[in-house]
Formats: sequence, structure tokens, C-alpha cells
Amino acid sequence: MKKCLLTGLFVLLMVSAAFAHFGMIIPDTDMVTQEKKSVDMVLSFSHPFEMVGMTLEKPEAFFVVIDNDKREDLLGTLQATKVMGNQAWSTSYTPKRPGLYGFVFNPVPYKEDAENNYIRHITKVVIDAYGEGEEWNTPVGLETEIVPLTRPFGNYAGNVFQGIVLLNGKPAPYTRVEVEYYNKDKKRSAPTDRMVTQEVIADGQGVFTFVCPWKGWWGFAGLNTAEKPYKGRELELGAVIWVEMR
Repeated sequence: MKKCLLTGLFVLLMVSAAFAHFGMIIPDTDMVTQEKKSVDMVLSFSHPFEMVGMTLEKPEAFFVVIDNDKREDLLGTLQATKVMGNQAWSTSYTPKRPGLYGFVFNPVPYKEDAENNYIRHITKVVIDAYGEGEEWNTPVGLETEIVPLTRPFGNYAGNVFQGIVLLNGKPAPYTRVEVEYYNKDKKRSAPTDRMVTQEVIADGQGVFTFVCPWKGWWGFAGLNTAEKPYKGRELELGAVIWVEMR
């Protein structure tokens, strides 16, 4: 009996470890309009397709980049909340003028014992305000980031999403990019565990392409290993962007 329990626990741990981790910023809209002038958003850390959450400590940084130029610190606006039963953060923001708004959080590294490493996903989402969001394919200057080649807002389900993975400001060739759907209403199911997380490899210029078949939010995580370990362990450095398909 004891052997069976241990075997079951081992299988459960292996299955849990197989799911991809994602930093998440999920706003209630990707476009601010005259009818909706504010955006509410939630920051969390999870396995989004399986709807299994992890604790997200208060980030080291949370800010918005306006028109790829001005940075506004928003860390003090965060309010504690729960997502998937775990610690998360919420806030609301009202753009003061038309333009492009890129929201970014840089988390405290997450200790993942199942993989014997730490995980730091620098996560962003881009909002268009009043139809004036231009130059959306411009880097915002993060340690690692995905620069979209497909407009990151105002998309139809079934559209291709394409981006470039940057690491220290340069294209990161042959980066593995994990893709997951935010299965918020649990209406989707995967035929096999291998289909929970999709994977693509960027080309020699750091460019990747993926077709998003369903409406809703899709997360893309370009994964590399940081040059320096963190607290004696390898540090997974993720460039994450979230895009809504309508």
C-alpha cells in the first residue's frame, strides 16, 4: 500500500512538473475606448491551461511604458488578490492620453524544486488607447522580451502571432517558445498532456510564428538561461507576452 502511494505521488509530481509556468498580466480589455476609459488587470503566476496557480510574491518592479518612451512606476498601485487560490495582484489604470501602453512586471524569482532551478518571467501586455497605439513593434528595453511582429491587440481568433525573442537587446536565435491558452472558463481540454503546452523554436534571427485557433488570451514565453545562477541554482529567464484573440 505504501509503495502504491509513493508511486502515485511520483506520477503526480511528474505530471505537475510537465506543465509550463507562465507569468501572467491579464487585462479586461486590450483596447481603451470612449466607452471604456480604464483597464483593470490581474498579475499572477500559473499553469494557465490547466488552471493551476502558484504564489506570486509582490513583483520587484511593475510599470507602464507609454509610447515606448516614458516609464511610469505602478508598483504602489498593486492590491493583493487571489488567482486560482494563490497570491496574486490587481490594479486599475486610466490612460491620460491616446497612445500605446505596455505594462510590465519583473517578478521575484520563483523557486521550483521540481526542476531544481529558479524561474523569472519578465511579463508584459500591450494596450491600445483610443486607436492611437503605433510603433507596437518597438522594444521597451527589458533584459529579455518578445517584440511583436503581429500587432499585439485587435486580433481575430485564427490569426498568426509572430514575434522576435530578444535577450540583452539582441535577437536570441533558436529560443524555445512555449505557448499556452488561458483556459479561464475551463471550456477547453487537451487530448493528451503533451498538447497542454505548445512549443515552437525561433529561427536564427529569433523570430517565431504561431497560429492561435481560439478566442481568448494566449501567452508566449521565450525561455533562456541567465548567465549567472541565482542562489546557487540555474535561473530560467522568460520573455513573456500576452495577446488576446477575439
